[in-house]
Order: sequence, then structure tokens, then C-alpha cells
Amino acid sequence: MLRIEYAYWLLAAFFALTAAINLRQRRWIATAFWSVLALLFVGGDAILAAGKTGNHLPAQSAGLGVILLAVLAPRMKREHLAERAENERLASAELLRGRLFLPALVIPLVTVALVMLKTFEPGSISWLIGDASPTLIGLTLACVLAGFAAIAVTGCPIQTPGREGRRLLDTLGWAALLPQLLAGLGAVFAATGVGNEVASLISQVIPTDSRLACVLAYGLGMVLFTMIMGNAFAAFPIMTAGIGLPLLVHQHGAHAAVLGAIGMLTGYCGTLMTPMAANFNIVPAALLELDDPNGVIRAQLPTALALLAVNLVLMYWLAFR
Repeated sequence: MLRIEYAYWLLAAFFALTAAINLRQRRWIATAFWSVLALLFVGGDAILAAGKTGNHLPAQSAGLGVILLAVLAPRMKREHLAERAENERLASAELLRGRLFLPALVIPLVTVALVMLKTFEPGSISWLIGDASPTLIGLTLACVLAGFAAIAVTGCPIQTPGREGRRLLDTLGWAALLPQLLAGLGAVFAATGVGNEVASLISQVIPTDSRLACVLAYGLGMVLFTMIMGNAFAAFPIMTAGIGLPLLVHQHGAHAAVLGAIGMLTGYCGTLMTPMAANFNIVPAALLELDDPNGVIRAQLPTALALLAVNLVLMYWLAFR
């Protein structure tokens, strides 16, 4: 039976592999950074178990590890790492053509399939995932299967995914952790009552008895907080606790699942428009050596605004049906 811990152990192994390659190349700061991260991922179960017994030392050690990551991150150098020659890559792309997208399609297809089976035929996959989240287990399994699919499609050696994954990870550097860190920040804000304060402020500014006003406040608030915090994962718990649940779900009777899904997608519009989403907007500009560091944001702006308008309409139309 698959457990979510296996996903964390797999990530820990990948980070350890990245650290080992950097060690062989004498890139000491990168070695230390990815080694600490691997230890944090593999030690999660031990930290939780120790906390239940009242031993807080492992959790404090994890906190020190996070501080160490923050110290090491500014010292990491983004270097150009060797890859296949351009003519070889172009020849491979010309040969494979549309088949290159098949491994990428495996990820959503397998994930959605497991979620649908768990929802409508729970007994059919209980032997595989038990009571675990089908989304998380499905995504992990889908990524592993996509890796094997990529090997099958391209005919590359089995070690290639690990090597190329390491190259991409080192190219992104510490920015690869931003989604996780910002999601954690959102959870901290939610736990400290920021959502309640937002609800209090919003109720003083907008007519809360107006469904349209609450939808606009929720959607535009998701965009604004996402632009400030850099990621919709961080904005979602705040805006949902502050506006989504008390005003739209409880007061106006919105469907929670529909509201959450479209609300998160609305937040991503803010991701397209902010330099705070460095791993999406600033790092690619640096990798592509664009003259304008905000070139990616400028290119995405029309799409983000159009998608925002569509999402607000869909939220008002679908969430209350």
C-alpha cells in the first residue's frame, strides 16, 4: 500500500543525489544546501513521533535546519551547467515531435484517474492507497510513471532523469523552494488569525449582503495577496478563512469545492503578474538572458487580466448553482 511518506522519501533521495553530484564537483554551498533539505524531508516522521512524546529536540533541530537553508541560500551561485549540444537537442526534438508531450500528459491523467476512482469507486483502489489522499498519492505515482514514460519515449539511459533533474534543480537554486515556503507562510498566517482580521476589515468596506461584492472581494483579494506573497498557496488559506467560508459559503450558500477551485485559479492570475513569484517570473528571465528582467511578466499580463475576468464570471455563475 502506498503512503504519502514514500513521496517525501523519494524527494529526499533526489535531493541527496543532487548533493552527491555537487560534492563530486566541489560545489560546497550547493552540497550543504541540498543535504540539509534531504535530511529535513527524510526526518519528518521522526519529528512528528518525537513531538507526540513531548520531545521537542527534533523539531528544534528542524528549525535550525531551516535557518541554515536561509543562511546558505544567498551564497548559492547560479552557474551554467553543461547540457547536450544544441544540434543534438534539435535533432532529438525533430525525431520525437509530439511524442515529447506524452510523458507530461501522464501526470494529470493518472492523478485525475485515482481521484475519480477514490471518489466514485473507493473500494477499487483501497488496496493501493488506503485512506491516504488520492490527490497526493496520485500525483506522486504519476510523476514516477511519467519518468519511466519519458525514458521509454526518448530511449535515454535510466540515469538521465536524475541527472537532468539535478541540472534543472541547481539551475533554479533556492528559488525551487519558494512554493513550499510560501505555502507554509500562508498556513502560519491562517493559524495566527490573519484571516479573521481580513474578514473584519472587508466587512467594514464592502456590503456583505451583496453576493457580487463578496465574490469580487474574494477574487480580487486572492490576486492581491498572491501578488504580495508570491504564491496562491499562501494567499488561499487567508482569503478563504476571511471571505470565502464566512461570507460566501456560510452566508450566501456558495458551493465550497467550486469556490475553492476557481478561487485558487484566480489567485494564479496574481502569480503571473508579480516579481515575488521569482521561480516563475524572474528566474526564467535570467535563464533566458532577457534584457528586461520583467519581460516574462509583461508577456503574461494580458493573459492574466483576461483570465481574471473569466474566473470572476465563472465563480459568480457556478458557485451558487
